[in-house]
Amino acid sequence: MAGRDYRGMSAAERLADRRERLISAAYTLFAQPGFHATTIERLCATARISNRAFYECFSSREDLMRAVYERCIKETLASVTEAIEKAPPTLDDRIVAGISEYVRFVTKDVRRARLMHLEVRRAGNVLSGARQQAVASFTKVIESSAQGMVMPPFDLHLLALGLIGALTELLIEWVMSDPSPSIEQIIEACVYIFRRTFAHEGSVAASAQ
Repeated sequence: MAGRDYRGMSAAERLADRRERLISAAYTLFAQPGFHATTIERLCATARISNRAFYECFSSREDLMRAVYERCIKETLASVTEAIEKAPPTLDDRIVAGISEYVRFVTKDVRRARLMHLEVRRAGNVLSGARQQAVASFTKVIESSAQGMVMPPFDLHLLALGLIGALTELLIEWVMSDPSPSIEQIIEACVYIFRRTFAHEGSVAASAQ
């Protein structure tokens, strides 16, 4: 049949297959040895495609890194949102559910943790827009969870941004330090920061005391 190769795949299917193989290779290599240490040649060798085929899928290493990073963010957002939706409808329960799921989901695979919190920064300013979009997405999750349940002394959006920053730095510490703090320690520290932030005028449930 015209437009199909010996495996019975269409041109579009071949392109999608190569793209997925590159994303899979980048997920591992960009995490370790890291973004800057990984060449296009190594990515292609790992994905078992030609260098020419790379540029049929992505315009650059940064473009591939963006695709990997955005997939990590999408999967993490879905997992955290589901956990929050299943939690009892109190702010404290939502805080604990959201933080616990975020930390556990991200750290379940150290490659995901490194990509989301370390290597995306090392990729440079070309990915700053993708990082800002990710921060905005998680900030909206915090804002929507707290909306109508709390009257913070400061702008809720700014507080949410600050909390995302704290969570990010704690996970960078988990990735970079040796020995790393335990996952439970990371969760406990994050929950404490969130609870203290929203403890204004008894806004957090009594279980936070």
